[in-house]
Amino acid sequence: MTIQTKKPIIALTLGDPAGIGPEIVIDTMLNEEIHHICQPFVIGSVAILKRAAEIRGVSPQFRKINDPEEALYQLGTIDVLETGDYDTDSIKWGEVQALAGQMSYDWVMKSIELGLAKKIDAVSTAPIHKRAIKLVGVKEPGHTEIYQNETHSDYGLTMFNCHKLRVFFVSRHMSVVDACRYANKQNVLDCVIQIDKELRNIGIENPLIAVAALNPHGGDNGLFGREEIDHLIPAVEEAKAMGINATGPVPADSVFHIGKSGKYDAILSLYHDQGHIACKTLDFEKSVTITFGLPFMRSSVDHGTAFDIAGKNLANGISMIESTKVLAEYTAKYIGSKH
Repeated sequence: MTIQTKKPIIALTLGDPAGIGPEIVIDTMLNEEIHHICQPFVIGSVAILKRAAEIRGVSPQFRKINDPEEALYQLGTIDVLETGDYDTDSIKWGEVQALAGQMSYDWVMKSIELGLAKKIDAVSTAPIHKRAIKLVGVKEPGHTEIYQNETHSDYGLTMFNCHKLRVFFVSRHMSVVDACRYANKQNVLDCVIQIDKELRNIGIENPLIAVAALNPHGGDNGLFGREEIDHLIPAVEEAKAMGINATGPVPADSVFHIGKSGKYDAILSLYHDQGHIACKTLDFEKSVTITFGLPFMRSSVDHGTAFDIAGKNLANGISMIESTKVLAEYTAKYIGSKH
């Protein structure tokens, strides 16, 4: 398949204004490569961005816009779509604040509004703070759940992109005990079906999907647990019967090593840390999150608000730059596959 590409319009949400989000968004918006591969603008606050720019020692031009169509998308100029008139002077670096939670939530909701209206192609999110959004009544635990619920999507499929690794997850934020129970035949099969669909949507034909094992040595024929026999092998076999190019379960102590060579198009991790540890050990800063299954694509850095270093010019913007870069590449492939 020949993939035709165009420069996607990407909204960067500022994240919690008391965290490192404003600093790393500044870094991303002033990155020359980002402007070569996409048309970026910020959903956030000019006042907060100016404060971050001062900390970074840079002086970009800021332009307030009311719609992405008004943006210039020029390196050195940061187009900003604001969502309200906030008391930004009261925002203190590194502190959990209700106002900061409200601002970060408002910015996420604006990105959803624009995405559903087809005014943007994708969203790159800086980190929000879970406690801060709870202070203003947000029920969801994080970004992915908000995007899934507010777009009424059937699923929000999380993928880690790290060099040649594409790692998906059966479960995200739950205890290890609950995650092991959750990795049953039906849930694993559902994930494999979703992965196959989403990778085909970005132009990967007949993707090879490796399912990680749960137990040491893949259970060793039941000697170290029966989850592989009772759930994982049946899930893989049923996927194969549906025409999906699935394999496994592959012992978790080797599947990521094999995958980093590019042998697999995707690896399905059975729980949060199983895949996170592998990717972050390989390259912490370039392990970024892509969310599939929404009406538009979304990416995120894989670190938090880092309140301990916020406002001190110590934050590293590499992950935000990488997540936006990878998002632009996947979004262009997705757009191209539809033509």
